Order: sequence, then C-alpha cells, then structure tokens
Amino acid sequence: MNIVLTLIKMMGGLAMFLYGMEIMGDGLKQSSGDTLRNFLGKLTHNTVLGVITGALVTAIIQSSTATIVLTVGLIGAGILNLRQAVSIVMGANIGTTVTAQIIRLMDIDDGGGSILTFFKPDTLAPVALIIGILFIMFIKKEVTKNVGMIAMGFGVLFTGLLSMTDAVEPLADSPMFIDMIQRFSDMPMLGIVVGLVTTVIVQSSSAMVGILQALSSTGVITFELVYPMIMGINLGTCVTTAMVCSIGSSKDAKRTGVVHIVFNCIGTVLFMVVMTILRSMGYFPGLWESVSDSGMIANFQTIFNLITAIVLIPFTSILVKIACSFVKDDEEEEDMYPELAALDVKLMISPAVALGEVKKAVTAMAKAARDNLGLSLEQFEEYDPKKTEHINRYEERLDRFADNADNYLIELSRHIETERGNREVNMWMQCVPSVERIGDYATNFDELALKMAETGMKFSESAQKEMDILGDAVLEIIRLTVDAIELDSESTARRIEPLEEVIDDMVLLLRNRHTARLRQGICNVDSGLVFMEALTNLERAADQCSNVAMMVLGKNNEAIMKNHHAYLEELHASSDQNYLAEMKNRRDQYMIPLEAIRM
Repeated sequence: MNIVLTLIKMMGGLAMFLYGMEIMGDGLKQSSGDTLRNFLGKLTHNTVLGVITGALVTAIIQSSTATIVLTVGLIGAGILNLRQAVSIVMGANIGTTVTAQIIRLMDIDDGGGSILTFFKPDTLAPVALIIGILFIMFIKKEVTKNVGMIAMGFGVLFTGLLSMTDAVEPLADSPMFIDMIQRFSDMPMLGIVVGLVTTVIVQSSSAMVGILQALSSTGVITFELVYPMIMGINLGTCVTTAMVCSIGSSKDAKRTGVVHIVFNCIGTVLFMVVMTILRSMGYFPGLWESVSDSGMIANFQTIFNLITAIVLIPFTSILVKIACSFVKDDEEEEDMYPELAALDVKLMISPAVALGEVKKAVTAMAKAARDNLGLSLEQFEEYDPKKTEHINRYEERLDRFADNADNYLIELSRHIETERGNREVNMWMQCVPSVERIGDYATNFDELALKMAETGMKFSESAQKEMDILGDAVLEIIRLTVDAIELDSESTARRIEPLEEVIDDMVLLLRNRHTARLRQGICNVDSGLVFMEALTNLERAADQCSNVAMMVLGKNNEAIMKNHHAYLEELHASSDQNYLAEMKNRRDQYMIPLEAIRM
C-alpha cells in the first residue's frame, strides 16, 4: 500500500512538473516568438553559430522538443536547409540541460542565510506562483501576462519537483528500492534501456532528469547509475521528437530526425566506451560509487551533451551524408514556390512563428498568381500549350493551398492568445480567397486564349495594344499587392487604390471603344466577346488587389477593418494629396498611352 501511495504522489508531482514546463514554455514562446524565426534563420549559416543558436533557443523556450519541431517546420517552409538543421539539433541537446541546472537549486544549503533561503525551491516556488497570479489576474497587459505565465509555470514546476522529492524520500529506507538501485548500478546497459523507455513514455527528457534529480534526494543514487541513465534519456528524447516530427514532412525534415538519432547514438557509444575504459583502468576511484546529488546529475548531463556536440561538429557534413543515404531524393520537377507547402502544423508550437510562415506562404501564393496571370496574358499573342500546363499546375497548387490555409488558420486561431495575433489571423483568412481568385482569373484568360487559338481568332492590332497596356497596369497592381503583403507596408498598400481607380476608368474606356469597333466592323463578334470577357476578368483581378490592400491597412486600423466601403468612400471624396498625386502618376503612365491608340 505504501508503494502505491508513493507512486501516486510521485506521478502527481510529475504531472505538476510537466504542466509547469508547459505553462512556462508557452509564456516564453509568446514573449519571444516574434524573433524565433529570424533568430533560427539568420544565425545558423555557420555550424558553430548554429549550435549556439539551437542551445540558446532551447534554453529560452525550455524544450528541446519544441526547438526541433520548429526546426522541422522551418525546413518544410524553406527557411532552413539540412546542414543548418543539424547544427540546431546539436545545440538543442545542450540547451535542454538548462532545466536540470535550474532544478539543482534544491541542493542549496542556506546555512541560515536569508538571501540563499529565498532561492531554495520551497521558498522560490510560492513566490513565483504569487507573482504569476498577480500578473495574470490584475495586470491586463499582454507583455505582463506572458511574464505571469513564465512565473506561474516556474512555480508549478518547482511545486511538482518538491512533491516528487517528498514522495520518494521514504524510499531511502526501503530495502527493495536499494536492492533495485544496486542491480541497475551493476548493469549500465540496463540503465540505458530504462532511461530510453521511460523517456519515450513520459515524452520529456527534462522531466526524466528531474525525476532522477528528485530520486537523488534519497541518498542512494550513485554515479554509476546516473551516467547510463542520462545517456538513455538522451536516446529516448530523439525517438519522441525527431522521428515523430519528421512523419509526413519534407525529405530534409525526415533527415533531421535521422541525424538526431545518429548524433545521440554516436555520443552514447563514445561516452560508454570512454567511461568503461576510465573505470576499468582505475581512474577517478571515488567517483563511480559516490552518491549523486541533483547538481552532479545536472553537470554530467551538460558535460555529456556539450562534449558530444564539440566532438561531432567537425563531422557535420558526414552526418548530413548519412541522413541522405537513409532518406534518398526523388526526381521531381523544380518547385518555384516551395513556400506553398509551408503551413506545417508543427509550427503551431510557436504561434508567432506559424504566423510568420503564413505571411511567407501567402506572399508566395500572390507571386504564383501574378506569374500565372502574366503567362496567361502572353497566350493572347501566341498560344503555347506548355504555358497552359504550367498555369494549370500552379492553379491546382493555389487551390489546394487556399483550402489548406483555411483549415490551418482556423486551427491556428485556437493557439493565438494575443489581440494582435487574432487580427493577423483574420487578415490572412480574408486575403487568401482574394489572392486565390486572381489565380482563377489567370486560368480564365488561358481558356479564352485557347478558344481563340482553336478557332483562329485574333484581336485587331489596336485591341491587342490596348490589352497589353491594361495587362501591364493589372500586373503592376498585383506587384504592389505582393510587396504590401511581403513587406507589411501600409505605404505600399495605399498606392493600390489609386491604381485600381485608374484601371476601372481604363476598362470603361476600352469597353466603349471596343463597342465602337464592333459597330464599325473592325472586330468580329466572337473575338469581341472574348475581349469584353477579358476586360471583366482584369477589372476583377484589380478589385481583389484592392481588397487585399484594405486587409493590410485594416490590420492595425480597426475602423478600416470593420468597414472597408466607408473608408473607400471617404478616400474617394477626400482631397488627400498623396492619393491624388498617385492617381495622376498612374493616369500619365497608363491612361494617356491608352487614349493615344488609334481605333
């Protein structure tokens, strides 16, 4: 019965420990998430810097699993390559040891000193909980809420740790427990297996090291048990993160999982060989059977991961080749926009990073729609079936991305806890359909061009010139839309509406002129209907650009977001000098050359 109660108390403490890590990690990710993507992407071009970056990010967000999940997601998004990912994985193994170094605070001996007493977990835990609840409940600012979550998580983590420590204290007097520990100490390989299996079950290397540190309070955990357990724990975490993260991902993401396993396996084998040699040759005679405290456990974990990384850094290229030999490339056509596959649910572990990848993906979507529209306009002059294949292939990808993005953003919204994040999710949910429709109009143009090619129809010389000028104007407004999305630029977004107004006037002029040509017999009816339909599609494409511009402007302006039409009416009726100047420039650029074309 006592064993059952001990297990219940220990598992309850473990539950609090894991929940505390989750809360603290969420707070750290929310407060630092905006910089994680750039941090990982920019500081990993050098292997050593990549290792340091991986260690720092893991130390910040308190989870090697989260770091590796983010890395796998960023590989899929095209932000990181395999070599960069390998260096981050090495660093993540080092960064995860920070948790154990924090836990060693329970070894502090205050000696009656008031300052040291404050840093003991049984004092620090309630203080952190008090600070956390005050920040969360009484200070409503977003920044302080994140700080409150970090403090609350820290307090819950240490409360769980203290609960585990209290639960295992009676084991110090248990002959059965002491005998079991002795058996493990005599069989290092069994220690590795136990560490691996329990970590796979718990799915947290930090939690398993925390349990080991809590057990050290019994005074019967020796170093000869600690070092194989630590190695097994490291093997366990690579199974629970890297392989799981790589399922269903890109090939480089799968290779990252392979590298993580190979890296930890090599480190374990090397250390086991070295430790066995040192012990058999009588080095450090007082170490092996010495009782380990939480500080010794934390130090060995740090030394093990640090030395393994230092030894294997020069062999990064070999690790990459090993991974590539396990996961081979397929012969695939070059992908112009790999970002369209960037919406990986793994990135939701850090909503700020996920939003950054949504922006990158929607930018790529807009570029693909622009390119398709440009190709489809070229089809009117000389139809090319290969261009149709390209247009259709990317139109399918745009449609598929739009469907995926809708579901992804709905799911992502459940992870967003900030008002700014919610506004951005809302913006993307409305931008994606507008960009997708631009792609649809490109397909419509291509179908019209195919119809003309099959029937031998041609636009008149003047009609083709008019189409070229209007097409240039529409491609320009799409280019501005891409820039507004990519640069998050309100100034660029404000340049879209004046051009959209000019395009509306151009379409009106061309409809009137083409009707006159039809009356005069300059154009036949069939080609005339194609021309009119093309005008309608171009006008609608420009309208979608205006919608996207309103989304970009409305992200930081609630009045615009709530009522686009009121804003546009006010803008059109105003004497805003920038708006009028931009409209004049666009009229000079497009309307005047259009008016100069002879019917």
